[in-house]
Amino acid sequence: MTTKTATSDLALDLRGVSKTYRGRVHALRGIDMHVGKGEIFGLLGPNGAGKSTLVKILMTVISPTACSGHMLGAPVGHKPTLGRVGYLPEHHRFPEYLSGGQVLDFFASMARVPRADRRRRAPELLELVGMSAWAKKKVKGYSKGMRQRIGIAQTLMNDPELVLLDEPTDGVDPVGRRDIRNILLELKRRGKTVFINSHLLSELEMVCDRVAILVQGVVASQGTIESLTRGQERYEVELADESPVPAALPAALPSGEKIVLTGRVLSVSTADAVRVQPLLDALRGQGAVIRSVRPTRPSLEDLFMQAVTDPRTGETLKPGAG
Repeated sequence: MTTKTATSDLALDLRGVSKTYRGRVHALRGIDMHVGKGEIFGLLGPNGAGKSTLVKILMTVISPTACSGHMLGAPVGHKPTLGRVGYLPEHHRFPEYLSGGQVLDFFASMARVPRADRRRRAPELLELVGMSAWAKKKVKGYSKGMRQRIGIAQTLMNDPELVLLDEPTDGVDPVGRRDIRNILLELKRRGKTVFINSHLLSELEMVCDRVAILVQGVVASQGTIESLTRGQERYEVELADESPVPAALPAALPSGEKIVLTGRVLSVSTADAVRVQPLLDALRGQGAVIRSVRPTRPSLEDLFMQAVTDPRTGETLKPGAG
């Protein structure tokens, strides 16, 4: 599902992005994608779906076979615009002999950030990513999580409007992932647009305003989780362990929604609490003890599995090149 937005409100407005290797390996097959300014946008997909290929096209690391659209108001591939973008590759490498502070200064210098700005921003960003105490320690002594934190800090040294992060929490422990999530939310608070490429679905679900699911080089779905799950909401009624399961359960609500019993949980495909009340009355009338009544919707993982499953065979789609 794609919502039309004025171009001036978009950080990324991509249309028809494709990449074919050697004339026969289709990494991307016509990507249409829209990322609003000031939002956290998640691009997810299985390995080989083309996620990193798309990011590398945006950063002009590789050339597209076809591409139209804009990034920060300029045509995709416009080199001067990259000065307003921060980028953290998936497999980044920092010189092991440099300290964290020196890494920030070195890469900012290559990005032509003035010395005065480098000296001012480095302490602020080290504080933001929780690395102030390690600023003078060499990178060779850093853990994976610490390297990711320094990577995010160096990505921000040019004070970018758009931040592209390729698998920023991959290999990071739960504490580190939580801290990185908090950093991303702070960047949003500061008005930055954050584009995250990841296969860690739970991470994206916690921070992203909108997501796009990429499968075999094609955007299978795009939008907020609420919009993508609309019409799939349901209520789940869980019976207590000590409660008997009524022998005469209704097959459907009076309004027509089917009732499905799985173990001790009854599921009804409706988002309307009023419609569930007759079921609760029927359960209580037969002596059932209700432990909980909760509205639910498909998770991002559920949406992802729907996108990567062939509806005809039920098999997981094979990845393409990416």
